[in-house]
Amino acid sequence: MLQAVRNAFVLPDLRRKLLLTFLILVTYRLAAHVPVPGIDPEALRRVFESNQLLGFLDLLSGGAMSSFSVMAMGVYPYITSSIIMQLLTPIIPQLEELAKEGEAGRNKINQYTHLLTIPLAFLQGFAQATLLQRQGVISNFGLTPATLLPTLATLSALTTGTVFAIWLGELISEQGIGNGISLIIFGGIVARVPQNMGGLLVGRDYLRLLVFLLVTVITVAVIVIVQEGQRRIPVQYGKRVLAMRGRRLRVAGGQSTHIPLRVNSAGMIPLIFAQSILIFPGVVASYFRFTQNEWVKRIASGIYDVFNTTSNVYWILYFLMVIGFTYFYTDVIFRQQNLAENLRRQGGFIPGIRPGKRTADYLNDVVQRITLVGAIFLGVVAILPWLVKSVISDPQGGMGSMLITSTGLLIVVGVVLDTMKQLEAQLLMRHYEGFIK
Repeated sequence: MLQAVRNAFVLPDLRRKLLLTFLILVTYRLAAHVPVPGIDPEALRRVFESNQLLGFLDLLSGGAMSSFSVMAMGVYPYITSSIIMQLLTPIIPQLEELAKEGEAGRNKINQYTHLLTIPLAFLQGFAQATLLQRQGVISNFGLTPATLLPTLATLSALTTGTVFAIWLGELISEQGIGNGISLIIFGGIVARVPQNMGGLLVGRDYLRLLVFLLVTVITVAVIVIVQEGQRRIPVQYGKRVLAMRGRRLRVAGGQSTHIPLRVNSAGMIPLIFAQSILIFPGVVASYFRFTQNEWVKRIASGIYDVFNTTSNVYWILYFLMVIGFTYFYTDVIFRQQNLAENLRRQGGFIPGIRPGKRTADYLNDVVQRITLVGAIFLGVVAILPWLVKSVISDPQGGMGSMLITSTGLLIVVGVVLDTMKQLEAQLLMRHYEGFIK
């Protein structure tokens, strides 16, 4: 591996790509420390200690939310926009037709995704700023005439930060190495590791640090195995007569290949879906816990106690919802691919299976079976902080008990594998041995 890294830096064009990627990531991390004006740092720290929703948003922004910088939302409005477009494509006929038009159609959908990101970023920024304003973190924010201009300035800064992060990510994809948007998220998550590790070292909590390191290593190994796991469906293409040359027929086709169906094709999206839904009732209930009405107060306190990361019910629901969302998202994505119809058009077939509906039913059955393994895997990874906490008592509790959270580990491992494969392809084009053999 070290030799492969040396080979990558020996080649001028590849070295330029790697250095550009690193420079862009450093630029993003520097921008993540530029705070939005009018923030009370001490009040912000107290709010983050008591609000699990903000802790989740801080994870997604790579720590930029805890300082409420201009990068507080990161690229997640774009991720949300992408997920919305994916879910709407099979529902809206016009989008479905665009998806079938090849590269031109995908570019058009990508343009719609970028346009949708702007209002989503504006709305998400308004929601986050309003939440902090009610906690006394932000001053001069609201829709009154006196605060309208400061409010627009704050929202413009947050939205511009998101657009800037997306531009940096796409710059990496075009001129660097790896998927730029994923690397932006990766950089934010990894930047938290030294802080988490330093907290354990300062507290001389060596046992917990050792356990977390061991759990992280084992989890990474399992994630690699499952993420790379796939079921290969054999496909045979029939021979076709293309032209007649004199008395000879020009024949093409007849080759064999396979369709790789991944065990976990949903990635970490089910974890984000499930966690977002589970956090919402507790956050809403937290605003009614101290009301004067005793009946409302009891109901709010009960809901808050159930939908809290210290509750065992929360983690059981989290596990079940991750499994459900894994099946749902995998089914949506798989139906969009329409593999059976594409095989029929290209003259391909699965040996022993009739083309058309029988092939579609067979592929759906295989996907449902292998998705069970992926869903259980995602569910276990999701509740990993709870399992670790049950072994070693953690005064902080929740998702912050690990060096990298379960969602963060999935992102980090996936990005590293994808980047290694792209670098491997670049090296193989130049006849060098890469990372993967």
